[in-house]
This record gives sequence, structure tokens and C-alpha cells, in this order.
Amino acid sequence: MEYFKISREELGHGAKIPLKKLGDSGEVFYELALEMLEQIKKNNAQGTRSVLICPVGPVGQYPIFVRLVNEGRVSLKDTWFINMDEYLNDDETWISREHKLSFRGFMDREVYSRIDPELVMPQSKRVFPDPQDVRAVPALIQKLGGVNLALGGIGINGHLAFNEAQDELTPEAFAALSTRVLSISRETRVANAIGDLNGAIDAMPKKCVTIGMAEILGAARIRIGVFRDWHRSVVRQAAYGEVSAHFPATLLQRHPDAAIYLNRNASEQPF
Repeated sequence: MEYFKISREELGHGAKIPLKKLGDSGEVFYELALEMLEQIKKNNAQGTRSVLICPVGPVGQYPIFVRLVNEGRVSLKDTWFINMDEYLNDDETWISREHKLSFRGFMDREVYSRIDPELVMPQSKRVFPDPQDVRAVPALIQKLGGVNLALGGIGINGHLAFNEAQDELTPEAFAALSTRVLSISRETRVANAIGDLNGAIDAMPKKCVTIGMAEILGAARIRIGVFRDWHRSVVRQAAYGEVSAHFPATLLQRHPDAAIYLNRNASEQPF
């Protein structure tokens, strides 16, 4: 684990995932928003659809994206947003859109409702994985001809979406996992409770539905944004660690066009 000792100045040299070191978090979010916008504008100009995998975490890119879309009059009518995941009730149904933690509610309030109705995509192109039909998203992606761009963050245990460590699997087997219902690890519930519920661990949902590593790694391009204190360790393990199902983000090393944007804070040496 010598990679934890890599200084900010050395970070990026010899990395197995391209690392783009920026200034403050706003720069990270701007780059993610620009990646989204440029992909859509390019496809619109070519008369082809845009298919994006989108997270709710990070979310700082969305206000910027919304403003750029509205001010630039960029049509999203032929754009599909496939969100990564959603929390579930104990009976494996979606939590209510009105729930504080609902990713569907967030996208409605902070993204779709803020885009000019003349520009925003129809409801049918705003997609979440369905716990009652986990095959729907992979089938849709295949029907659409693949994903142009997948955006996301990295969890404290290296998870992408809610794809958490499965040490018993080979990297190849883990990479092949598709959309499914999962129990959320306690470490992820603790981290999310600190960030979202002021530490109320017992109020955190215990289950989720998530797209799989197969859907993420199948995207033509992957762009990740990191900016928290603990991302200092996470980004080093992702970019320099051994590829394994123990730390899912290491699988990005095998993708032909993945990159991580990080702010100055996340680039600092962990300890």
C-alpha cells in the first residue's frame, strides 16, 4: 500500500487511470457538466441519440449542466439519462420520491424540473433501475446501442454505483455483474448517514437497486469526480492498487477511456 504515500506533486505519475488534478470542487463539477453537454451537443449535431449513465453523488455538476442547457438552448429530446441506483424499502420496492434520500426525487426537483420544458427529455427517457425488473436497464442499453458516457463518484470502499466489494469473485466475474438488488454494506450506510442524515445510521435504508459493473464498464467513456477528504486515499487505491473485486474502482484501470477529475483537497497526501 505504498500508494498511500504518494504526494500531491507525484500523484498521476504512473497512474493506471488518468488523473486530472484541478483546483476547487467547482472545477470538478464544471468539467463533469461540460463532459455531459459536449457529448449531447456532438450527438445532436450528428443526428444520433445520447445515452448517459448519471449518478446522484456527485451532484454538483447538475446546476451547471442545467444552466448551460437552458442558456445554450441545447435540446435533450433525443437524450436518455439512466440513473445508477436508488434506495429500497425492506420489501425491495423503491423508497418514495418524497423521501429525503430518494434519487428519483432529487432528479425531478433539481434537474428535470429546472430545464426548460421545450428542451428537457420526455419522462420515458428518464430511467432508473427497477427492482421489480432488473433486466430492463441492460435490455434498454442494448436496444439503444450502448452508453456514450458514464459519470459517477467513488465510495469509501471503492464502490461504483452500489457495486460493493465481493472479495470472493475474480475481477472478471465482478466486471460481468449486471443490474440487481443488493443489501448495502454497513460501512457505506455509515458514510452516507454522516453525509445525508447527520449520522442517523438506523434511519438509512438497508437495500438498494443498482446498475452493474457490466453496464458501467460497457460505456464508451467513463468520467469520475472526487473531492472529499477521504477521497485522498480512495483515488490512490483506485489508480495504483491491484485490480480486484475487493476495491471495485480498480476495474476502471482496464477501461480504454476512463478518467478521474479531482480537486486539490482530494489530491493531497492522505497521511
